Amino acid sequence: MRDWRSLQHHSRALGSAVVLLMAVLPVSTATPAPAAMPAIRHVFILMLENEGYQRTFGPQSPAPYLNHLAARGALLKNYYATSHFSLGNYVTLISGQAANAATENDCPRFEEFIQAGSAPDGQAVGAGCVYPANIPTIAQQLEARHLRWKAYMEDMGNAPDRESGRCGHPPLGAVDNTQAAQAGDQYATRHNPFMYFHAIIDSPSCGEHVVNLSALAQDLKSLAATSNYVFITPNLCHDGHDGGNGARCVSGEPGGLESADQFLRQVVPSILASPAFRRDGLLIITFDEADLEYDFDFATRTSHVKSGDTAACCNEPPGPNIPAYQPLLAGGPASINGPGLVGPGGGRIGAVLVSPYIRPGTVSSVPYNHYSLLRSVEGIFSLNYLGYADQPDLKTFGADVFSRPQGGRGGCAAGADWPSAGLSAAPPPNCDASHTGAAPAN
Repeated sequence: MRDWRSLQHHSRALGSAVVLLMAVLPVSTATPAPAAMPAIRHVFILMLENEGYQRTFGPQSPAPYLNHLAARGALLKNYYATSHFSLGNYVTLISGQAANAATENDCPRFEEFIQAGSAPDGQAVGAGCVYPANIPTIAQQLEARHLRWKAYMEDMGNAPDRESGRCGHPPLGAVDNTQAAQAGDQYATRHNPFMYFHAIIDSPSCGEHVVNLSALAQDLKSLAATSNYVFITPNLCHDGHDGGNGARCVSGEPGGLESADQFLRQVVPSILASPAFRRDGLLIITFDEADLEYDFDFATRTSHVKSGDTAACCNEPPGPNIPAYQPLLAGGPASINGPGLVGPGGGRIGAVLVSPYIRPGTVSSVPYNHYSLLRSVEGIFSLNYLGYADQPDLKTFGADVFSRPQGGRGGCAAGADWPSAGLSAAPPPNCDASHTGAAPAN
Protein backbone atom coordinates (compact mmCIF):
# COMPACT_ATOMS: atom_id res chain seq x y z
CA MET A 1 0.00 0.00 0.00
CA ARG A 2 1.15 3.54 -0.65
CA ASP A 3 2.48 5.26 2.46
CA TRP A 4 -0.49 5.56 4.82
CA ARG A 5 0.52 9.15 5.48
CA SER A 6 -0.25 10.06 1.86
CA LEU A 7 -3.91 9.05 2.08
CA GLN A 8 -6.59 11.23 3.54
CA HIS A 9 -7.63 8.75 6.16
CA HIS A 10 -6.91 5.16 6.98
CA SER A 11 -8.37 2.84 9.47
CA ARG A 12 -5.95 2.56 12.35
CA ALA A 13 -8.10 0.54 14.67
CA LEU A 14 -5.72 -2.05 15.97
CA GLY A 15 -8.34 -3.90 17.95
CA SER A 16 -7.88 -5.10 21.48
CA ALA A 17 -6.53 -8.56 22.14
CA VAL A 18 -8.29 -10.50 24.86
CA VAL A 19 -5.76 -12.46 26.82
CA LEU A 20 -7.29 -15.71 27.97
CA LEU A 21 -5.99 -17.59 30.98
CA MET A 22 -5.28 -20.71 29.01
CA ALA A 23 -2.27 -22.64 27.85
CA VAL A 24 -0.84 -21.29 24.62
CA LEU A 25 0.21 -24.30 22.62
CA PRO A 26 2.61 -24.33 19.69
CA VAL A 27 0.89 -24.07 16.33
CA SER A 28 1.23 -27.44 14.67
CA THR A 29 1.41 -28.48 11.06
CA ALA A 30 -0.40 -31.56 9.84
CA THR A 31 0.11 -32.37 6.20
CA PRO A 32 3.49 -33.41 4.79
CA ALA A 33 4.34 -31.88 1.43
CA PRO A 34 4.32 -34.08 -1.68
CA ALA A 35 7.56 -35.10 -3.36
CA ALA A 36 6.37 -34.59 -6.96
CA MET A 37 8.14 -31.28 -7.53
CA PRO A 38 11.03 -30.44 -9.86
CA ALA A 39 14.53 -30.93 -8.47
CA ILE A 40 14.84 -27.26 -7.53
CA ARG A 41 17.30 -26.60 -4.69
CA HIS A 42 17.62 -22.82 -4.78
CA VAL A 43 14.62 -20.49 -4.55
CA PHE A 44 14.94 -16.73 -4.94
CA ILE A 45 11.93 -14.60 -3.96
CA LEU A 46 12.01 -10.93 -4.91
CA MET A 47 9.24 -8.70 -3.61
CA LEU A 48 7.83 -5.54 -5.18
CA GLU A 49 5.03 -3.27 -3.95
CA ASN A 50 1.50 -2.13 -4.60
CA GLU A 51 0.57 -2.75 -8.21
CA GLY A 52 -2.41 -4.45 -9.77
CA TYR A 53 -2.08 -6.93 -12.62
CA GLN A 54 -3.30 -4.73 -15.46
CA ARG A 55 -0.91 -1.89 -14.75
CA THR A 56 2.07 -4.21 -14.41
CA PHE A 57 1.41 -6.59 -17.29
CA GLY A 58 -0.99 -4.61 -19.48
CA PRO A 59 -0.08 -3.06 -22.84
CA GLN A 60 0.89 0.29 -21.28
CA SER A 61 3.08 -1.22 -18.57
CA PRO A 62 5.98 0.95 -17.38
CA ALA A 63 7.89 -2.25 -16.52
CA PRO A 64 9.37 -3.60 -19.79
CA TYR A 65 12.10 -5.64 -18.11
CA LEU A 66 9.67 -7.45 -15.82
CA ASN A 67 7.53 -8.26 -18.85
CA HIS A 68 10.68 -9.47 -20.62
CA LEU A 69 11.28 -11.84 -17.73
CA ALA A 70 7.67 -13.03 -17.92
CA ALA A 71 8.22 -13.87 -21.58
CA ARG A 72 11.45 -15.73 -20.71
CA GLY A 73 9.73 -17.75 -17.99
CA ALA A 74 6.17 -18.14 -16.70
CA LEU A 75 3.49 -15.54 -16.10
CA LEU A 76 0.93 -16.45 -13.44
CA LYS A 77 -2.02 -14.37 -14.60
CA ASN A 78 -4.31 -15.17 -11.68
CA TYR A 79 -1.98 -14.74 -8.74
CA TYR A 80 -3.51 -12.83 -5.80
CA ALA A 81 -2.34 -11.08 -2.67
CA THR A 82 -4.05 -12.10 0.55
CA SER A 83 -4.64 -8.83 2.42
CA HIS A 84 -4.20 -5.07 2.65
CA PHE A 85 -1.87 -3.42 3.66
CA SER A 86 1.70 -4.68 3.20
CA LEU A 87 2.74 -6.45 6.38
CA GLY A 88 -0.01 -9.05 6.51
CA ASN A 89 1.09 -10.32 3.09
CA TYR A 90 4.76 -10.55 4.04
CA VAL A 91 3.94 -12.45 7.23
CA THR A 92 1.75 -14.86 5.25
CA LEU A 93 4.54 -15.56 2.76
CA ILE A 94 6.87 -17.05 5.37
CA SER A 95 4.48 -18.43 8.01
CA GLY A 96 1.03 -19.09 6.60
CA GLN A 97 -0.44 -16.84 9.30
CA ALA A 98 -3.40 -14.71 8.26
CA ALA A 99 -3.43 -11.00 8.93
CA ASN A 100 -4.64 -9.56 12.21
CA ALA A 101 -5.81 -6.03 13.04
CA ALA A 102 -2.25 -4.83 13.74
CA THR A 103 -0.52 -6.33 10.70
CA GLU A 104 -3.41 -5.15 8.51
CA ASN A 105 -2.36 -1.65 9.50
CA ASP A 106 1.39 -2.21 9.03
CA CYS A 107 2.26 -2.15 12.75
CA PRO A 108 3.20 1.51 13.22
CA ARG A 109 4.38 0.46 16.68
CA PHE A 110 6.66 -2.60 16.95
CA GLU A 111 4.54 -4.41 19.54
CA GLU A 112 4.22 -7.96 20.79
CA PHE A 113 1.59 -10.27 19.36
CA ILE A 114 -0.55 -11.20 22.35
CA GLN A 115 -1.56 -14.79 21.77
CA ALA A 116 -4.85 -15.89 23.30
CA GLY A 117 -4.81 -19.40 21.86
CA SER A 118 -4.33 -21.50 18.75
CA ALA A 119 -6.89 -22.42 16.11
CA PRO A 120 -6.93 -25.99 14.77
CA ASP A 121 -5.99 -24.75 11.30
CA GLY A 122 -2.55 -23.58 12.43
CA GLN A 123 -3.50 -19.97 13.15
CA ALA A 124 -2.39 -18.03 16.21
CA VAL A 125 -5.39 -16.36 17.85
CA GLY A 126 -4.76 -12.83 19.08
CA ALA A 127 -3.47 -9.50 17.82
CA GLY A 128 -0.19 -7.68 17.52
CA CYS A 129 3.00 -7.61 15.51
CA VAL A 130 5.87 -9.78 16.75
CA TYR A 131 4.75 -13.40 17.05
CA PRO A 132 5.90 -15.50 20.02
CA ALA A 133 8.63 -18.09 19.60
CA ASN A 134 6.16 -20.97 19.29
CA ILE A 135 4.92 -19.68 15.91
CA PRO A 136 7.06 -21.31 13.21
CA THR A 137 8.20 -19.93 9.87
CA ILE A 138 9.81 -21.46 6.84
CA ALA A 139 13.16 -20.34 8.30
CA GLN A 140 12.92 -22.83 11.17
CA GLN A 141 11.68 -25.50 8.78
CA LEU A 142 14.70 -25.06 6.54
CA GLU A 143 17.14 -25.09 9.42
CA ALA A 144 15.60 -28.31 10.75
CA ARG A 145 16.32 -29.91 7.36
CA HIS A 146 19.89 -28.51 7.36
CA LEU A 147 19.02 -26.18 4.49
CA ARG A 148 20.24 -22.59 4.40
CA TRP A 149 18.23 -19.38 4.16
CA LYS A 150 19.11 -15.72 3.89
CA ALA A 151 17.19 -12.47 3.56
CA TYR A 152 18.73 -9.47 1.81
CA MET A 153 17.29 -6.07 2.69
CA GLU A 154 18.30 -3.01 0.68
CA ASP A 155 19.46 -0.04 2.79
CA MET A 156 19.08 -1.85 6.12
CA GLY A 157 21.60 -0.31 8.48
CA ASN A 158 22.57 2.55 6.18
CA ALA A 159 21.62 4.85 9.07
CA PRO A 160 22.90 2.93 12.13
CA ASP A 161 21.04 5.22 14.50
CA ARG A 162 17.79 4.02 12.91
CA GLU A 163 18.36 0.27 12.67
CA SER A 164 21.14 -2.29 12.62
CA GLY A 165 22.67 -3.48 9.38
CA ARG A 166 21.94 -7.04 10.49
CA CYS A 167 18.58 -8.22 11.78
CA GLY A 168 17.44 -4.59 11.80
CA HIS A 169 14.21 -3.70 13.60
CA PRO A 170 12.91 -1.15 16.13
CA PRO A 171 13.02 -1.90 19.86
CA LEU A 172 10.00 -3.83 21.09
CA GLY A 173 7.24 -1.47 22.10
CA ALA A 174 8.72 1.47 20.22
CA VAL A 175 7.25 3.43 17.36
CA ASP A 176 8.57 2.04 14.08
CA ASN A 177 10.73 4.86 12.78
CA THR A 178 11.28 3.03 9.47
CA GLN A 179 7.68 3.54 8.33
CA ALA A 180 8.83 6.46 6.16
CA ALA A 181 11.98 6.66 4.06
CA GLN A 182 14.77 9.05 4.87
CA ALA A 183 17.57 10.23 2.61
CA GLY A 184 20.21 7.52 2.43
CA ASP A 185 18.12 4.89 4.23
CA GLN A 186 14.84 3.79 2.67
CA TYR A 187 14.61 0.47 4.53
CA ALA A 188 11.18 -0.45 5.92
CA THR A 189 10.93 -3.03 8.69
CA ARG A 190 7.37 -3.87 7.64
CA HIS A 191 8.72 -5.21 4.33
CA ASN A 192 11.03 -7.58 6.20
CA PRO A 193 8.75 -10.33 7.54
CA PHE A 194 11.49 -12.17 9.41
CA MET A 195 11.58 -9.36 12.00
CA TYR A 196 8.07 -10.23 13.20
CA PHE A 197 8.89 -13.60 14.74
CA HIS A 198 10.67 -14.07 18.05
CA ALA A 199 11.90 -17.44 16.81
CA ILE A 200 14.11 -15.46 14.42
CA ILE A 201 14.95 -12.13 16.09
CA ASP A 202 15.80 -13.77 19.43
CA SER A 203 18.22 -16.18 17.79
CA PRO A 204 21.95 -15.36 17.96
CA SER A 205 22.17 -16.27 14.28
CA CYS A 206 19.61 -13.67 13.14
CA GLY A 207 22.38 -11.32 12.06
CA GLU A 208 23.88 -14.02 9.86
CA HIS A 209 20.57 -14.64 8.09
CA VAL A 210 19.12 -11.14 7.66
CA VAL A 211 21.64 -8.82 6.06
CA ASN A 212 22.01 -5.78 3.83
CA LEU A 213 21.43 -6.36 0.11
CA SER A 214 25.03 -5.37 -0.59
CA ALA A 215 26.08 -8.89 0.46
CA LEU A 216 24.11 -10.58 -2.32
CA ALA A 217 26.53 -10.04 -5.21
CA GLN A 218 29.40 -11.79 -3.44
CA ASP A 219 27.20 -14.64 -2.19
CA LEU A 220 25.92 -15.34 -5.70
CA LYS A 221 29.41 -15.95 -7.03
CA SER A 222 29.63 -19.49 -5.71
CA LEU A 223 27.26 -22.37 -5.16
CA ALA A 224 28.62 -22.86 -1.65
CA ALA A 225 27.80 -19.29 -0.61
CA THR A 226 24.28 -19.18 -2.06
CA SER A 227 21.51 -20.18 0.34
CA ASN A 228 18.77 -22.60 -0.64
CA TYR A 229 16.13 -19.98 0.16
CA VAL A 230 16.79 -16.34 -0.67
CA PHE A 231 14.35 -13.51 0.10
CA ILE A 232 15.07 -10.07 -1.40
CA THR A 233 13.37 -6.81 -0.47
CA PRO A 234 14.36 -3.58 -2.26
CA ASN A 235 14.14 -0.25 -0.47
CA LEU A 236 10.95 1.84 -0.44
CA CYS A 237 11.81 3.46 -3.75
CA HIS A 238 13.15 0.46 -5.65
CA ASP A 239 10.25 -1.79 -4.69
CA GLY A 240 7.84 0.74 -6.18
CA HIS A 241 6.21 1.73 -2.89
CA ASP A 242 7.25 5.39 -2.92
CA GLY A 243 7.07 7.86 -5.78
CA GLY A 244 5.28 7.07 -9.01
CA ASN A 245 2.45 8.96 -10.71
CA GLY A 246 4.52 12.13 -10.86
CA ALA A 247 5.80 11.95 -7.27
CA ARG A 248 9.42 11.32 -6.36
CA CYS A 249 11.26 9.25 -3.79
CA VAL A 250 13.38 10.98 -1.14
CA SER A 251 16.38 10.01 -3.29
CA GLY A 252 14.98 12.00 -6.21
CA GLU A 253 14.29 8.86 -8.23
CA PRO A 254 10.90 8.48 -9.94
CA GLY A 255 9.81 5.52 -7.84
CA GLY A 256 6.77 3.41 -8.68
CA LEU A 257 7.04 0.67 -11.30
CA GLU A 258 9.65 2.65 -13.22
CA SER A 259 12.19 2.45 -10.39
CA ALA A 260 11.17 -1.12 -9.55
CA ASP A 261 11.84 -2.18 -13.14
CA GLN A 262 15.22 -0.48 -13.10
CA PHE A 263 16.09 -2.30 -9.88
CA LEU A 264 15.23 -5.61 -11.53
CA ARG A 265 17.51 -4.76 -14.46
CA GLN A 266 20.37 -4.25 -12.03
CA VAL A 267 19.85 -7.23 -9.71
CA VAL A 268 18.15 -10.03 -11.65
CA PRO A 269 20.90 -10.69 -14.23
CA SER A 270 23.36 -11.58 -11.46
CA ILE A 271 20.82 -14.02 -10.00
CA LEU A 272 20.17 -15.69 -13.36
CA ALA A 273 23.88 -15.92 -14.10
CA SER A 274 24.73 -17.41 -10.69
CA PRO A 275 25.91 -21.02 -10.41
CA ALA A 276 23.06 -21.82 -8.03
CA PHE A 277 20.32 -20.59 -10.33
CA ARG A 278 21.83 -22.14 -13.45
CA ARG A 279 22.12 -25.47 -11.71
CA ASP A 280 18.68 -25.84 -10.09
CA GLY A 281 17.18 -22.42 -9.38
CA LEU A 282 13.77 -20.79 -9.33
CA LEU A 283 13.26 -17.03 -9.30
CA ILE A 284 9.86 -15.72 -8.17
CA ILE A 285 8.99 -12.04 -8.59
CA THR A 286 5.69 -10.79 -7.27
CA PHE A 287 4.06 -7.95 -5.34
CA ASP A 288 2.83 -7.76 -1.79
CA GLU A 289 -0.61 -6.41 -2.76
CA ALA A 290 -2.53 -4.53 -5.41
CA ASP A 291 -2.78 -0.80 -4.92
CA LEU A 292 -5.61 0.44 -2.71
CA GLU A 293 -6.63 3.97 -1.86
CA TYR A 294 -9.68 4.86 0.14
CA ASP A 295 -11.09 7.46 2.50
CA PHE A 296 -12.27 6.61 5.99
CA ASP A 297 -14.72 8.86 7.79
CA PHE A 298 -14.10 8.46 11.52
CA ALA A 299 -17.35 10.25 12.41
CA THR A 300 -19.57 7.79 10.56
CA ARG A 301 -17.13 4.84 10.56
CA THR A 302 -17.64 4.43 6.83
CA SER A 303 -15.15 3.62 4.09
CA HIS A 304 -15.14 4.79 0.48
CA VAL A 305 -12.78 3.02 -1.92
CA LYS A 306 -11.28 5.52 -4.36
CA SER A 307 -9.26 3.04 -6.40
CA GLY A 308 -7.64 -0.36 -6.15
CA ASP A 309 -8.43 -4.04 -5.88
CA THR A 310 -9.48 -6.13 -2.88
CA ALA A 311 -10.27 -9.37 -4.72
CA ALA A 312 -9.24 -12.81 -3.46
CA CYS A 313 -8.98 -16.30 -4.85
CA CYS A 314 -8.62 -19.87 -3.80
CA ASN A 315 -11.34 -19.82 -1.09
CA GLU A 316 -9.04 -17.70 1.07
CA PRO A 317 -10.19 -17.82 4.71
CA PRO A 318 -10.13 -14.55 6.67
CA GLY A 319 -8.45 -16.10 9.69
CA PRO A 320 -9.59 -16.05 13.31
CA ASN A 321 -8.56 -12.47 14.02
CA ILE A 322 -10.37 -10.49 11.31
CA PRO A 323 -14.06 -10.58 10.39
CA ALA A 324 -14.99 -12.19 7.09
CA TYR A 325 -15.85 -9.79 4.31
CA GLN A 326 -19.54 -8.95 4.11
CA PRO A 327 -20.54 -7.26 0.83
CA LEU A 328 -23.49 -5.54 2.49
CA LEU A 329 -21.03 -3.65 4.67
CA ALA A 330 -19.20 -2.14 1.72
CA GLY A 331 -19.29 1.56 2.51
CA GLY A 332 -20.98 0.67 5.77
CA PRO A 333 -19.98 0.95 9.43
CA ALA A 334 -16.90 -1.25 9.70
CA SER A 335 -13.28 -0.33 10.34
CA ILE A 336 -12.06 -3.68 8.98
CA ASN A 337 -14.31 -5.63 6.63
CA GLY A 338 -12.37 -8.68 5.52
CA PRO A 339 -8.64 -9.31 4.94
CA GLY A 340 -8.62 -6.63 2.25
CA LEU A 341 -9.82 -4.01 4.77
CA VAL A 342 -12.84 -3.38 2.52
CA GLY A 343 -12.84 -6.68 0.65
CA PRO A 344 -11.94 -10.38 0.83
CA GLY A 345 -8.28 -10.18 -0.26
CA GLY A 346 -5.30 -8.19 -1.47
CA GLY A 347 -6.19 -8.06 -5.16
CA ARG A 348 -4.91 -9.62 -8.37
CA ILE A 349 -1.21 -8.89 -8.79
CA GLY A 350 0.34 -11.58 -11.01
CA ALA A 351 3.69 -13.28 -10.55
CA VAL A 352 6.69 -14.05 -12.77
CA LEU A 353 8.71 -17.24 -12.39
CA VAL A 354 11.95 -18.06 -14.20
CA SER A 355 13.74 -21.39 -13.93
CA PRO A 356 15.52 -24.07 -15.92
CA TYR A 357 12.36 -26.07 -15.18
CA ILE A 358 10.09 -23.55 -16.92
CA ARG A 359 9.76 -23.32 -20.67
CA PRO A 360 9.95 -19.72 -21.92
CA GLY A 361 6.57 -18.29 -22.83
CA THR A 362 4.64 -20.31 -20.25
CA VAL A 363 1.38 -18.67 -19.17
CA SER A 364 -0.78 -20.07 -16.38
CA SER A 365 -4.36 -19.08 -15.64
CA VAL A 366 -4.60 -21.26 -12.53
CA PRO A 367 -5.58 -19.22 -9.45
CA TYR A 368 -2.79 -18.89 -6.88
CA ASN A 369 -2.09 -16.63 -3.91
CA HIS A 370 0.60 -16.03 -1.28
CA TYR A 371 -0.44 -19.16 0.62
CA SER A 372 0.05 -21.09 -2.63
CA LEU A 373 3.55 -19.67 -2.95
CA LEU A 374 4.49 -20.74 0.56
CA ARG A 375 2.96 -24.18 -0.02
CA SER A 376 4.86 -24.55 -3.30
CA VAL A 377 8.22 -23.61 -1.79
CA GLU A 378 7.59 -25.96 1.13
CA GLY A 379 6.79 -28.65 -1.41
CA ILE A 380 10.04 -28.01 -3.25
CA PHE A 381 12.02 -28.58 -0.05
CA SER A 382 9.76 -31.42 1.21
CA LEU A 383 8.63 -29.43 4.24
CA ASN A 384 5.31 -29.59 6.05
CA TYR A 385 2.74 -26.93 5.22
CA LEU A 386 2.42 -24.06 7.69
CA GLY A 387 -0.82 -22.31 8.63
CA TYR A 388 -3.19 -21.69 5.75
CA ALA A 389 -0.68 -23.17 3.32
CA ASP A 390 -2.17 -26.42 4.63
CA GLN A 391 -5.66 -25.78 3.21
CA PRO A 392 -6.84 -29.06 1.66
CA ASP A 393 -7.82 -27.65 -1.74
CA LEU A 394 -5.03 -25.10 -2.11
CA LYS A 395 -2.97 -25.67 -5.25
CA THR A 396 0.79 -25.76 -5.49
CA PHE A 397 2.61 -24.64 -8.62
CA GLY A 398 2.27 -27.62 -10.94
CA ALA A 399 2.71 -28.69 -14.55
CA ASP A 400 1.03 -25.47 -15.67
CA VAL A 401 4.13 -23.66 -14.32
CA PHE A 402 6.94 -26.20 -14.43
CA SER A 403 6.57 -26.87 -18.15
CA ARG A 404 10.07 -28.36 -18.49
CA PRO A 405 10.03 -30.86 -15.60
CA GLN A 406 13.41 -32.37 -16.49
CA GLY A 407 15.05 -28.97 -16.46
CA GLY A 408 17.15 -27.16 -19.05
CA ARG A 409 20.28 -29.18 -18.52
CA GLY A 410 23.00 -28.21 -20.93
CA GLY A 411 21.20 -25.19 -22.27
CA CYS A 412 18.60 -22.49 -21.91
CA ALA A 413 18.43 -20.91 -18.46
CA ALA A 414 20.57 -23.62 -16.90
CA GLY A 415 23.63 -23.35 -19.08
CA ALA A 416 23.59 -20.14 -21.09
CA ASP A 417 23.65 -16.42 -20.42
CA TRP A 418 20.08 -16.13 -21.69
CA PRO A 419 17.72 -14.97 -20.17
CA SER A 420 20.12 -12.74 -18.23
CA ALA A 421 21.13 -11.08 -21.50
CA GLY A 422 19.42 -8.03 -22.92
CA LEU A 423 15.76 -7.71 -23.80
CA SER A 424 16.35 -8.49 -27.47
CA ALA A 425 18.49 -11.58 -26.87
CA ALA A 426 17.28 -14.74 -28.58
CA PRO A 427 17.33 -18.06 -26.71
CA PRO A 428 20.24 -20.41 -27.43
CA PRO A 429 19.77 -23.02 -30.19
CA ASN A 430 19.02 -25.90 -27.80
CA CYS A 431 16.02 -24.08 -26.30
CA ASP A 432 12.60 -24.92 -27.69
CA ALA A 433 12.32 -22.78 -30.83
CA SER A 434 8.56 -22.52 -30.38
CA HIS A 435 9.00 -20.77 -27.02
CA THR A 436 11.25 -17.86 -27.79
CA GLY A 437 9.69 -15.61 -25.20
CA ALA A 438 7.07 -13.68 -27.14
CA ALA A 439 5.13 -11.33 -24.93
CA PRO A 440 2.39 -13.31 -23.15
CA ALA A 441 -1.23 -12.45 -23.81
CA ASN A 442 -2.99 -10.61 -21.02
